[in-house]
Amino acid sequence: MSEPTETIQQPDLLMAEIGRGMELGQRGEREAARGVFTGVWDRLGADGDPFHICALAHSMADVQDDPREELVWDLRALEAADLVSDERARRAGVTSPVAAFYPSLHLNLGDVYRRLGEVDLAREHLARGLDAVGTLGDDGYGQLIKGGLDRLAERLAAPGPASG
Repeated sequence: MSEPTETIQQPDLLMAEIGRGMELGQRGEREAARGVFTGVWDRLGADGDPFHICALAHSMADVQDDPREELVWDLRALEAADLVSDERARRAGVTSPVAAFYPSLHLNLGDVYRRLGEVDLAREHLARGLDAVGTLGDDGYGQLIKGGLDRLAERLAAPGPASG
């Protein structure tokens, strides 16, 4: 009788690189982060694994200096998320359903559209983010995204220019 074999998950080198870029971005090293993300994008390409594309694009958007470039990456992240299955996310170690990606994706899109003066599109993504907020846990991440959506709603409700 043979012993049951344990499936050993191989490290995801692209996710490790994306994580390295995220750390750089969080330390304020935006140009270095963009360099890491560009290297991953060059290996991954537009036809790569949607999970990797979603993670990369969501992170790349955060380190853009030009809001129009940020928008390109935010839209790419949303498009890729639509192609990620819960099973694929589970294989990557994500414990929540893919639906939990959407509040953050829509928050980012709503905010960048607001900064670009596209208030109607900003409100549309705010509404979509709020509709999806029930997928978030009541943890630090969930509170962060919910707070971001609340601040975006306040900014969009304020009189005057959409910036702020």
